[in-house]
This record gives sequence, C-alpha cells and structure tokens, in this order.
Amino acid sequence: MPNARRVANVLAAGVASATATACASSSSLEQFQAAPRQLVLEEYFLGETTAYGLFEDRFGKVRRQFKVDIVGELEGDRLTLTEEFFYDDGERETRIWEIDVLGDGRYRGTAGDVTGIAEGQVSGNAFNWKYKVDLKVGGSIWNVGFNDWMFLMQDDVLLNRAYVTRYGIEIGQVTIAFRKG
Repeated sequence: MPNARRVANVLAAGVASATATACASSSSLEQFQAAPRQLVLEEYFLGETTAYGLFEDRFGKVRRQFKVDIVGELEGDRLTLTEEFFYDDGERETRIWEIDVLGDGRYRGTAGDVTGIAEGQVSGNAFNWKYKVDLKVGGSIWNVGFNDWMFLMQDDVLLNRAYVTRYGIEIGQVTIAFRKG
C-alpha cells in the first residue's frame, strides 16, 4: 500500500499544480479595458523592436535565454514581423509573422512554424495571443500550444508571459521584455 499512497500523493500534487496553473493563466481581457495605456499592436511593433527572454520548464528551471531583433512593417491591414532569435547557446532562428488586423482589437496570424491560425485580442494595455507551434526539442518536433499575455508598461516596455502546453499540460513558461528603439 505505500506505493498506492505515493501514487495518490503524486496525482494530488499534479492536480493541485494544474489547477494553480489554470488560475494563473486565466486572466480576463475585460479587466484591462480601462488601463491608462492602450496597446495598438500594429503601432507598437512598427519599425524596430528588441526583446530579451527566457524559457523556464515546468519546474522553474531556466532552460534557454535569448535576444530577439524584430522589424515590423505595415501594409494595409497586414503587419509583418520579422523576428531574428539569438540564443545563448549560439543557435539562431528566424520567424516571420504575417498578422491581419481585423478591427475591434482582433488579430489573426500565421508563421512558418505555426500550425493553423494564431488568434488574438487586445483590451486596454493587454493582448492575449493563442497559437500552436511545431517546436524543435532535441531531435524531435513537438506540437505545443502558446497562450501569450502581453502588457504595455511605462516607457514603451511590453512584457510577455507565455504559458506553453503539450497535450493540455503546461510544460513551461516564456518571459519576454520588448523595448522600442
């Protein structure tokens, strides 16, 4: 029976962890509607932006750190973001987002490694962006979900916290700070 108790304890801890994660990532956009700063995605990312970030696994261990140089161009209602990633281990990667501005703070987009369509909504200073990515992990490709929450702060800083899931279970979080100029 000691093994049964151990299994029960592990399962209980897992359920508690999943519940806490769900609560932490379940912000409502409406709560940011009256924020003193209003985020307009296509204005913020127009031109050059630099970002710094890291990926933490589900245990809180930092697995990767990176810098991103971003160039944003707006043509009509389409925002193109060219992102150049520079990882601390020397790896480099390019992602090009094609984001359609739909009006009423709604956005839809695609990128080379994104499966399906990314969808997002702005309210006040907050932007929630959801999508799935084919992510290279070692010698494998994992299809993971991203639930990004971005917040426009003072001095043109945009903070992003992304919850990364696989099979519906959070496997880590990405934290990124964007800075204009």
